[in-house]
Amino acid sequence: MRALTWLFRAFLFFVLFAFALNNQHEVSLKWFFGYETIAPMVFVVLAAFVLGCACGVLAMVPSWWRQRRAARAPQAPAPAPAAPPAAQPPLGGAEAYALNHPPRDGV
Repeated sequence: MRALTWLFRAFLFFVLFAFALNNQHEVSLKWFFGYETIAPMVFVVLAAFVLGCACGVLAMVPSWWRQRRAARAPQAPAPAPAAPPAAQPPLGGAEAYALNHPPRDGV
């Protein structure tokens, strides 16, 4: 299983490496006010991926903080166990069947 995992990782690396080699041509990014940046396309795609991951992580931070705060909050003590119910006399016949078995099919 370990070898299969490493083969998958190697395959993924070579696929991404081939993607980078095939996207070496330059692309121009036109910003506001006439500012322009020229960079290889693979860096532009990588930057977009990293910014997307960062935005996803930042969107999750408030939820993580809320859960962490809830986990660190002092827990209320467990309620004391209730006294055992008093013994009831045994039922006989139809009464025992009615209490032990709920009605079926709405009947």
